[in-house]
Amino acid sequence: MSDHHDVIVIGGSAAGLSAALILGRSRRSVLVVDSGEPRNAPAAGAHNYLGREGVAPAELTRIGRDEVAAYGVRVTAGRVVAASATTGDAADPVGFSVTLDSGAVVTARRLVVASGAVDVLPQVPGLAEQWGRGVVHCPFCHGWEIRDQRIGVLVTTPNGAHHVLMFRALSDRVTAFVTDPALLDDTDRAGLAARGVPVVTDPVTEVVSEGDRLTGVALASGSSVELDALATASRPEARVDFLSGLGLTATEQFMGDFSYATALTVDAVGQTPVRGVYAAGNVTNPMATVVASAAAGTQTGAAVHGDLVQADLAAALAGAGVGTGAGAGAVSR
Repeated sequence: MSDHHDVIVIGGSAAGLSAALILGRSRRSVLVVDSGEPRNAPAAGAHNYLGREGVAPAELTRIGRDEVAAYGVRVTAGRVVAASATTGDAADPVGFSVTLDSGAVVTARRLVVASGAVDVLPQVPGLAEQWGRGVVHCPFCHGWEIRDQRIGVLVTTPNGAHHVLMFRALSDRVTAFVTDPALLDDTDRAGLAARGVPVVTDPVTEVVSEGDRLTGVALASGSSVELDALATASRPEARVDFLSGLGLTATEQFMGDFSYATALTVDAVGQTPVRGVYAAGNVTNPMATVVASAAAGTQTGAAVHGDLVQADLAAALAGAGVGTGAGAGAVSR
């Protein structure tokens, strides 16, 4: 494996591989570092991805790896543990050094962070074991598969009533389990009642399963409710600890006054506040679906190529003894 590249892409799922694909097709030397921990790994299929509807996440990754390999992109298994800025070289003053968990150190002119997010789940026994199967969070990602079934929705956020109604559109057998009565106001309660959704305030103490199948929830009172599926909001948190050496951290994301996630801040093409570091996918947009993450990766990859084109131009002009002018080093948009 070469130790210097035009671009290192950190993360090898939809966003990272899409960025790598457009960069590889632009004849850039690209290394993708993938820890093999995609956010959607527990799911049986990725949905709403036109042309690949229902494809298993691992299969989509395999296809993507084959496609980028055809353009010379290298993919290596590993975890990035640190990243820092370097002085670059005479041709390009921007550069980065990346350390992998193996101890290997690789360098690049630009970085694309596509490390995704991790879902922090409500602390209910049995819930994590069913995540992505009997326990779901997104009506668009999983709703069709549980349509017309007995669906419980665990309300843990101020946006919970809306979450319940999204699943009510898929089944007339929906029950809301409210962890804190203050999470629902009178308007919420009236709306749920109008849609025929019972509200249970007895705390859920356990998600009950038989083998691999979710069968219901146990309540603090000792009673239980039989279910076929349980929906709950997670808290997506961006995987960015390895970026501390660059001064980059995730920031809180809000719906009104409610903080629901953390993410990296980027501009319209994925540029972070650190010159030469770009990001795409769930690490910047916790609500992005697979196809949206892929689209963001493509756009960001194109912006990185444009950035490098301008850097190459500046180096060529300098080598020819020609002044670059005010705009020659600007990033292409």
